Amino acid sequence: QVQLVESGGGLVQAGASLRLSCAASGRSFSSVTMAWFRQAPGQEREFVAVIYWGGGRTYYADSLKGRATIARDNANNTVYLQMNSLKHEDTAVYYCAAGRVFNDYYTARRYDYWGQGTQVTVSS
Repeated sequence: QVQLVESGGGLVQAGASLRLSCAASGRSFSSVTMAWFRQAPGQEREFVAVIYWGGGRTYYADSLKGRATIARDNANNTVYLQMNSLKHEDTAVYYCAAGRVFNDYYTARRYDYWGQGTQVTVSS
């Protein structure tokens, strides 16, 4: 079992930066794949970024490539998403997800555990 709690969202202006955090509890944190997804009103949940259990492999959605960095601290059971040069279209609820995912990391249903989400609002 893994429990996830996100934090760090807020209201920012376009061009600003935010760092989201996801605190995980559970003994198996270091062995699971961690990811961030987001969901804007009226839209489907979409993949943002993923980091595999060893931390060596990361992938990003094209919309955030070059503007986002995902990292994990296995010692503190935390995963981070640093987002820079935020745009209005980045406005969404951001969710942390965990699971033993090997392929299809961009598919939400592959993940077993989800946080409650944190709102990110970017004003233009």
